[in-house]
Amino acid sequence: MSPTLPPGQKPIVFFDGVCGMCNALIDHLMRADRQQQLMFAPLQGPTAAKLLPPQSEDPSEWSLYYLDESGLYDQFYACMQICRRLGGVYTLLSLGRFIPRSIGNALYRLVAKNRYRIFGKKEACRLPTPEERARFLP
Repeated sequence: MSPTLPPGQKPIVFFDGVCGMCNALIDHLMRADRQQQLMFAPLQGPTAAKLLPPQSEDPSEWSLYYLDESGLYDQFYACMQICRRLGGVYTLLSLGRFIPRSIGNALYRLVAKNRYRIFGKKEACRLPTPEERARFLP
């Protein structure tokens, strides 16, 4: 059974808290999400442990996840659903959801498997600033 959000809870973006690329993405999403529709939680935290399927021991196999009122999305389709939620110019990017899942996820995995090598890895999860803290779940 796929997890769902309780009524009234904002959608959650789950990300690898030590990945340089993932942290840059979260920084961008925080700026782009002017209506503050999204919440954020690291894959390494208790919120992810409670709401997501168990993660692989190999971080290169981890995925970005997006949980909203319609269910849980991962990999390429998580990105597409986030774009759909943001609206505006991101709506154009969300049209990528019509790409076959196998192709979209293959492209996603190619980037994901190389993300630490290309973008680096942090020693610890990202700490939100005091202004950002309300949008982050543990």
